[in-house]
Amino acid sequence: MSVLRKPLVTEKVSALNERGQYGFIVDKDANKVEIKKAVEKTYGVNVTSVNTMRYLGKKRTRYTKSQIISGRDASFKKAIVTVAEGEVIDFYSGI
Repeated sequence: MSVLRKPLVTEKVSALNERGQYGFIVDKDANKVEIKKAVEKTYGVNVTSVNTMRYLGKKRTRYTKSQIISGRDASFKKAIVTVAEGEVIDFYSGI
């Protein structure tokens, strides 16, 4: 099972990319050391710091003919990884 789920490609994270910070959705049980090792191995960069955040899934309500169905999206963990000065991660190189 991989620690890194997928990279974050949003406007806010794209603005952080210019400062050498990159966002990832990661496994909920992964710690900062595991995230650092996974990013260094996958992208071949030196990681200087890792910040993590846990998010509770959004509450969703759907109206059907017979009843109202309520539930939640899956919760997830986000990591902001800072790489060494002058190094970059190119998410679009394989396209």
